[in-house]
Amino acid sequence: MPLVTRTPLEKNAGPYPRRWFALIVLCLSLLIVVMANTSLIVAAPDMTRDLRLSSSDLQWVIDGYTVPYAALMLVLGAIGDKYSRRGALIAGLLIFAGGSVLGSQADQTNLVITARAIMGLGAAVVMPATLSLLVATFPRRERAKAITAWTATSGLAIAVGPLVAGWLMEDHAWGSTFLINIPIALLAVVGALALVPPSRAEAMGRIDYVGGLLSIVSVGSLVYAIIEGPHFGWGAGPVAAAVVAGVGFVAFTVWELRHPHPMLDVRKFTLRPFSGSMIAVLFFFFGAFGSIYYSTQFLQFVLGYDPLETGIRLLPLAGAVFVGAAVTARLAPRLGVKAMVVPGMALGALGVLLLTQIDEGSAYTAFLPTLLLLGFAIGLSVSPATDTIMGSFPESELGVGGGANDTALELGGSLGIAVLGSLLATAYKDKLGALAGGHVPAEVLDPARESVGGGLAVAGQVAKSPSGGPEQAQALVDAVNESFAHAVAHTSLVGGVIMAVGALTVLAVLPGRRTGRLQEGAAEDR
Repeated sequence: MPLVTRTPLEKNAGPYPRRWFALIVLCLSLLIVVMANTSLIVAAPDMTRDLRLSSSDLQWVIDGYTVPYAALMLVLGAIGDKYSRRGALIAGLLIFAGGSVLGSQADQTNLVITARAIMGLGAAVVMPATLSLLVATFPRRERAKAITAWTATSGLAIAVGPLVAGWLMEDHAWGSTFLINIPIALLAVVGALALVPPSRAEAMGRIDYVGGLLSIVSVGSLVYAIIEGPHFGWGAGPVAAAVVAGVGFVAFTVWELRHPHPMLDVRKFTLRPFSGSMIAVLFFFFGAFGSIYYSTQFLQFVLGYDPLETGIRLLPLAGAVFVGAAVTARLAPRLGVKAMVVPGMALGALGVLLLTQIDEGSAYTAFLPTLLLLGFAIGLSVSPATDTIMGSFPESELGVGGGANDTALELGGSLGIAVLGSLLATAYKDKLGALAGGHVPAEVLDPARESVGGGLAVAGQVAKSPSGGPEQAQALVDAVNESFAHAVAHTSLVGGVIMAVGALTVLAVLPGRRTGRLQEGAAEDR
């Protein structure tokens, strides 16, 4: 076997013989991209303490990755199509590894945010490249199975990220959660050279860089507004970003409609299979990422699990993803996309709504049904939706298709964490004020209302204070726990309702199996 695969995919007489080994490399690349976000959930408390992060600092440590990741995927996917999909994958992995090196050594907030932004740039190259290479490598009859494996990997990473980070932090500092990316990225680079064939779009014209620039400005501004507005108030910055995003999307649409070779043919949104699947991906990850974000905080802060224990308790989600993936691989070819996606979204909404029963006395078992339902729903729904999205694009636009799918995923996740996180913070702050106001001094209550972690830290200080003591500290701890449990229940009601609305929207938009086939055929003819 040659050390480097040199024969272009397009010159193979039949299906690429080592395509299933290539899929392992693609899934490994996807794994670290998703883990980079989920591992930070359990590392955040230690980072906050060591770097003395404010709430705004922590938010941008998390979302410094998200902005370039979401904004650049469409353009970088097109560049990969034009020049080299495998080259894009390798370049993205190396950029990602470089950002990880910087993050592991950073001892200042700005350096950590910069490192995360570099990693986000790398992820924006890797993510669409994995999907475009997958679709280009596998024949149509095997593609659904390969996309199911790809989707299961992303679900696995949601649970494995916190587990690996927790295991590393048993004996190492939070910087180790960056370092773990480096050997995996380098292994994926070697695997890509040996097992993934070169591939690029043969009939692709000039890249629509104006459309690409408009998409970057629009998506980047939208993500910035989503992050800043709900968390820190709708001041001049977030409002201006929202206006720029709105104007940018209108300009992008007008430009793409008139361009002979658009970056993204916006007419695809008139195709019900495509638009319904995009809506499904966005709404699904809105609820999934948002609920996992605050559930993990409850496990750590209220139930007192350390990072490793928290990661272990998220593993049922990963197992349920594989069960859902096995079910959809068997049933989707027979029943169609709609029969998989809509029930999956309904199960996901039910899983989030179950968290409305959380109170201060809830144990881990109260979260287990939600983890199982969300995991099963991810496995059941996301791969048919992704397969439909990718099937809407010709061979020359597979990178753009991957970028469109992944942008919907990342926008949904960003919205979920920002919107539900903001609701969570407001509900917690209001409830703690009602419970503890008048019982503790304002100089103690104000910092305690900032976050559940801040409330528990203040309680620790009260316990050591001559004017406080253990009894007053315990009363504050009880109030913090009750307030956060109330916030989780309140936020889950809103999140579950939004997911249910999304499910009903997808039910209305996605066509039935017969109609879907006719529309897909029409799309292929165009």
